[in-house]
Amino acid sequence: MRTYRWSLALSLAAVLALGVVPARADHLPYHDPTLPVPTRVDDLLSRMTLDEKIGQMTQAERGSVTNADITGFRLGSLLSGGGSAPSPNNATSWANMYDGFQNAALATPLGIPLIYGSDAVHGHNNVVGATIFPHNIGLGATRDPALAQSIGRAVAEEVAGTGVDWNFAPCLCVARNDRWGRTYESFGEKPELPTQMASIISGLQPLVLATAKHYVGDGGTTNGTDQGNTQLTEAELRAVHLPPFQEAIRRNVGSVMISYSSWNGTKLHGHQYLITTVLKGELGFTGFVVSDWNGIDQIDGAPGFTAAEVRAAVNAGIDMVMVPTAWRAFISLLRTEVQAGRVTMARIDDANRRILTKKFELGLFERPLTDRTLTPTVGNAAHRALARQAVAKSQVVLKNAGNVLPLARENNRIFVAGKSADNIGYQSGGWTISWQGGSGAITPGTTILQGIRNTVAPSTVVSYNQSGAGIDSSYRVAVAVVGETPYAEGAGDRPGALGLDTADLNVINTLRASGVPVVVVLVSGRPLDIASQLPNWAGLVAAWLPGTEGQGVADVLFNVVAPTGKLPVTWMSSASQQPINDGDGKTPLFPYGFGLSYSTATRSAYSQVQAETFDAQSGTQTEATTDTGGGQNVGWIAPGDWLAYTNVDFGSVSAVSVLTRIASGATASGTIQYRLDSATGPIIASVPVSNTGGWQSWTTATTTLSASATGVHTVYLTFTGTGGDFTNINWFLFQR
Repeated sequence: MRTYRWSLALSLAAVLALGVVPARADHLPYHDPTLPVPTRVDDLLSRMTLDEKIGQMTQAERGSVTNADITGFRLGSLLSGGGSAPSPNNATSWANMYDGFQNAALATPLGIPLIYGSDAVHGHNNVVGATIFPHNIGLGATRDPALAQSIGRAVAEEVAGTGVDWNFAPCLCVARNDRWGRTYESFGEKPELPTQMASIISGLQPLVLATAKHYVGDGGTTNGTDQGNTQLTEAELRAVHLPPFQEAIRRNVGSVMISYSSWNGTKLHGHQYLITTVLKGELGFTGFVVSDWNGIDQIDGAPGFTAAEVRAAVNAGIDMVMVPTAWRAFISLLRTEVQAGRVTMARIDDANRRILTKKFELGLFERPLTDRTLTPTVGNAAHRALARQAVAKSQVVLKNAGNVLPLARENNRIFVAGKSADNIGYQSGGWTISWQGGSGAITPGTTILQGIRNTVAPSTVVSYNQSGAGIDSSYRVAVAVVGETPYAEGAGDRPGALGLDTADLNVINTLRASGVPVVVVLVSGRPLDIASQLPNWAGLVAAWLPGTEGQGVADVLFNVVAPTGKLPVTWMSSASQQPINDGDGKTPLFPYGFGLSYSTATRSAYSQVQAETFDAQSGTQTEATTDTGGGQNVGWIAPGDWLAYTNVDFGSVSAVSVLTRIASGATASGTIQYRLDSATGPIIASVPVSNTGGWQSWTTATTTLSASATGVHTVYLTFTGTGGDFTNINWFLFQR
């Protein structure tokens, strides 16, 4: 927490020169930390003028104020916009800047401290040298709420170590259309996943104030348009987009940020029903509501703040208004609205009570300045090790033909290519040092190429050329690290094609022309349209936007860490399917929850494969079987579910039939489809299933293969039919 020391032996001038503030000696109730927070808030409110209250509701950008402005206008909050930083941009400069601003606030008659906000959305990403963690889509792939909470704590330490006490994170949006440029800020497409990963809030707080954003529905806009219109019934909005915010409130999140988007044509920034009636009333949110950057200026659709917009936003329930440069105009307009009775003093006092409560709870009145003991945590080894762990857990192996992965560390020849292989900026994505992100060594870290080189033994040769030039057949494997270049918010919307760019495709084609198997490592903020190219790749790994610790990608490529990541979103078969989400009936390239693991050896197709030994699945459950020697079976199988078994070796001569041990007590019937290499891959057998007399009444179905299968494949069992669960499976066995 923030601490400061002062000595009675020091003169006031000396104390101020050190950047610290002596304790007040007036013994007013709001200065007494032994009193309950509500008592302190009431006492302070009773002493505040209207201008002081409006000042608390105003948030300005650091670049648009002076210390004199802070003191004179009684400003309650500042922020750093994306890329807004002191010079030089390092942790100490940030702490010094913060303390200077804070001393200006403490110089006001009532000495109310500032609360300072920053978008530390994947680490303290505005600060050069900070640890940059995977963006949320990668964390969603880990399916690890405890890891998210640990990351929250690490980020909080780095944020607090620069003085900043308020983080505009986490984003709890439920991204439903991959065309949206903020898809990577979402933990996943189903509300359960962002709800689980809201655990990050408990890591951030109480060291810094967390923010649940963007309330509500911004991930569900029509066509995935940023700041667009979410056209849903209230029941749909509540079912899909509200649950993560309910969890955030359960975790006592300190603030909620309103979305730029609209709900059925009405801008959220002026939506009294959703902000006051639902959020504050029904859900019981007791923190304060903050607008987004100039968000209230969008209420009437015309540029420039108006009195009507200020009135609508504050009366809707927004407590603090982010007006980065137009803060003077906001203060004047709100004062006029209050004096005219169009905004009541009760509403002003409610907003102030919420803001001041959080300032007291954070300890800002007792410890207003930077805790310099936390400054060395910015980018420290422990946080980078945690980020490396998160990167490894976020990797999703999507294809592994012929066991090309994991790569051998010894006696190997590896060729690495692609624009994202040796580029910290590209692998970190948007919201990294600058708002839209950048290219190159924008902050310290380990690139994916460096991670590969760090991992291999001296006996392995690693060659690199960004375009792929120089590869030949002497290499055993090629790794193409390709994908999207950085973007943030609207700049990242992709209403057209969603595939790789021409340069990336040329790199991959150059590698393939050598005859060497190609593993594609995809660095992107969302699934990309790669179905037509995928058959030509030996392997595919979704690396998402891993941040500064690219070593974590190499850890999985070489099986230093076994792959466990699962897709937090459904992977499209083509861009024309957008929006595509789990359960919507569309056939994906890879379903939600998919992710391969490595096997130490191939398993023969001609030995019984126990159903419960799947490497990935969706929708099924395991249970004990009554079949003699059967162990467990997989049950509760319904249409749309699937099972995946990696490294199944058919040998050089194709099987001719498959035996499937099944049982069913259902009135409905269905079909088991055996497919190769993806849930939508070629069907080699279709097994009809009907009632066998009971869920543990086992029979063995023999089915002739409709297509040949040789070599090593991932075998998928997909299920079609009508109604609910219709079969149990104990084992399967291919026969020549």
